[in-house]
Amino acid sequence: MKAGPSPEEIRRHNLGTLLRFVHLRGPASRAVLAESLGLNRSTIMALTADLTAAGLVREELPRRPGRRAGRPSLVVRPESTRVYVLAFDIGVDRLSVARVGLGGTVLDRRSADLPRGPVDPAELVTALAGAARTLVRKAGRDAVCVGAGVAFPGIVRRSDDRVVFGPNIKLYDVALGEMLARRLALGVPVTVGNDADLGALAEQLRGAGVGCENIVYLHGDVGIGGGIIVGGRLLGGEEGFGGEIGHMIVNPGGRACACGSRGCLDSEVGERTLLDYAGRVQPDGQSGRDAVRAVVDAADRGDVTAREALHRVGTWLGFAVANLVNVFNPGMVIFGGTLRDVYLGSAAQVRSMVATGALAAPRDRVKLRTAELGDDATLTGAAEFAFADVLADPLQVLARLREPEETAPVP
Repeated sequence: MKAGPSPEEIRRHNLGTLLRFVHLRGPASRAVLAESLGLNRSTIMALTADLTAAGLVREELPRRPGRRAGRPSLVVRPESTRVYVLAFDIGVDRLSVARVGLGGTVLDRRSADLPRGPVDPAELVTALAGAARTLVRKAGRDAVCVGAGVAFPGIVRRSDDRVVFGPNIKLYDVALGEMLARRLALGVPVTVGNDADLGALAEQLRGAGVGCENIVYLHGDVGIGGGIIVGGRLLGGEEGFGGEIGHMIVNPGGRACACGSRGCLDSEVGERTLLDYAGRVQPDGQSGRDAVRAVVDAADRGDVTAREALHRVGTWLGFAVANLVNVFNPGMVIFGGTLRDVYLGSAAQVRSMVATGALAAPRDRVKLRTAELGDDATLTGAAEFAFADVLADPLQVLARLREPEETAPVP
């Protein structure tokens, strides 16, 4: 027989569960925590005392007194300004870096344009580390960084945070996590994930997909990415390469794709295709999210060419969604990045394709939604990725991070 968990393992689990609750759901009274977590009041009191002593949460009287007689239940709040992570979002034409406090509060951020085309790994890491150091310097002296997460637009091997293939910025076989961790020198690991995977995670935890355990998230940048959540867990596959929805072939023999194939969703629905159909591709013309939104706006104003462009990409997008509904039976399909705008401009076409191409049983329950977190979905996902370790074992992670300070010789 397998031995049951020890009291210490149970305590560690309960500490993480309580911290995760207030991190995701916000401040909660001891009474609410006891009811929600199925623990008694004395256990909640002991857990919050440990987390408070570690500087992870604080307890205070409710700001609005309740109607019940007697002493009000103390409210437990995450220490957002004292405990934070660094979140990095690498786009095809932009970089974003944020300092995100426990509880999901964005404390500070920096963004910069990135010239389109091949990216030098060393220059990329230098830019990311430089922005991060600026944010860290602005943190309080008692603040502690507990992790760092990177959203990357390409294929990432989860076992070692190595970028395998970044087609739109021409980055191949780069130990991005290791390089950035070395440059930051904060003593925390840097986890790297596919941007669409992290967008899916963010929308499930904090966006349109809260409460839904089976989600397909479609993310548009220059190309198309996808993140799939099944039973509340991110579907990664053998090496973490799963969910490459953008390279699902929807139109055999169609437009050439950067991956070397033809007719991928990426090439049939991506930014360049939409702009091409709308007659807006020019050597020095507008590109990126603003260009996509300009096409959608033009279609709304009656531009026939723009409407036809959205109809054409909407057909292939709907074709893909119908297949995804049949294969994964999601409760929700969420459109993020530039696909948020594309879907809003072609919703009728997408829904029509789903109605005719998806099986009735899974189709009847699926909801089609746009990303609630907007352009911040992938950045938010990177932050949640970075918080994973401290939420799993709060006291141990903090003890490990503070150990060098406590053992350092006194000058």
